[in-house]
Amino acid sequence: MQYQRSSALFAEAKKYIPGGVNSPVRAFKAVGGEPIFIKEAKGAYLYDVDDNRYIDYIASWGPLILGHAHEPVLNAVIEKAKKGTSFGIPTEIETELAQLAVGMVPNVDKIRFVNSGTEACMSAVRLARGCTGKDKIIKFAGCYHGHSDSFLIQAGSGAVTFGSPNSPGVTQGTAKDTLLANYNDLAGVKELVNANKGEIAAIIIEPIAGNMGCIIPTDKFINGLRELCTQEGILLLFDEVMTGFRLAKGGAQEALNIDADIVMFGKVIGGGLPVGAFAARAEIMAHLAPDGPVYQAGTLSGNPLAMSAGLAMLTELNARSEIFTSLSEKTEFLHKGIAEVLTEKGVAHQINRFGSMVSIHFCEAPVIDFETAAKGNNDTFKKYFHGMLDHGVYLPPSAFESYFLNDAISYADLAKTIEAVRKVFE
Repeated sequence: MQYQRSSALFAEAKKYIPGGVNSPVRAFKAVGGEPIFIKEAKGAYLYDVDDNRYIDYIASWGPLILGHAHEPVLNAVIEKAKKGTSFGIPTEIETELAQLAVGMVPNVDKIRFVNSGTEACMSAVRLARGCTGKDKIIKFAGCYHGHSDSFLIQAGSGAVTFGSPNSPGVTQGTAKDTLLANYNDLAGVKELVNANKGEIAAIIIEPIAGNMGCIIPTDKFINGLRELCTQEGILLLFDEVMTGFRLAKGGAQEALNIDADIVMFGKVIGGGLPVGAFAARAEIMAHLAPDGPVYQAGTLSGNPLAMSAGLAMLTELNARSEIFTSLSEKTEFLHKGIAEVLTEKGVAHQINRFGSMVSIHFCEAPVIDFETAAKGNNDTFKKYFHGMLDHGVYLPPSAFESYFLNDAISYADLAKTIEAVRKVFE
């Protein structure tokens, strides 16, 4: 494939935008080379500025679960835009989407809309601190909850020490309130809780991780977290920005049969427009302004364009629950096909899958946390990524990201993808 136009656009972008991109993973730093620039998309396919077509396995990093330019969503946004794009004043459609979302998700009574997953997670942590009166939180290595200061923390010197900033601009004062644990390590979490007795407001987790590849919690681990939080008066926060309305109508809470205390959403709930949200039981949400003292606000929160896209998306998902089964079956087909090829070619690999999320790790040992995910062969991944790109398959440009399948992908597309893997490793 030829990428001349993309290359020229990237060179131009770097003159005016830091790194030439508005979100770092897009710059292809993890895989080398230069990013492609997209001009349009439809259904399962992306089309770049050099007129190359790709089967898309990121779906805008998850939200486009029904495919690109899905007609009901597109039409809802167009019709709403004709009446105005934003008012900063309440509109009826906010309540319509809130009612639908609360009705689909177990264990929540009220929801507050914001503009991004980062904002949802940041606000949820503030709410948890506000209603518990405690300052510290526990997060997990490899889980990403946006770029708020509290979440940009790396490991400290031992299991019971607090973390340290892993980005300039994050203060030590902020870092001291964030404790870092390892995913799927319940004993380590208990050690942190015991060492900080009565000081922890919340444990925040991706219930199915998607930012170190797709990592699935063991039953013992995820159920143990719920029991521990209940015993210790700690709020359990599920970051369902990726998993919400993707793994099931009720997201990971439904799929895992676990009730969180606060749930954060993004991606699918906006139908491709910038939306985030956080939801909880009424007694927790009562602490939020204007009902309570915990402040959170946003000029564009609940804007009619985003609400119309989200309402169209969730309405269809609510009416067609078979989509979740269909997507899971397609993902299983892809998983098995790629595994067969890699085994045949003698390529060391691990494939993790849950619902319509899947990731491939080029390593021997099972991938259960950030440490094991980091052992993947990055040189193999780089060759794999660029080889697949040249065969018309767009994958996440990082070994630490999950693939997201969309409903528009056909079995013919999946077969073509599997055949592309075969060609790359030949």
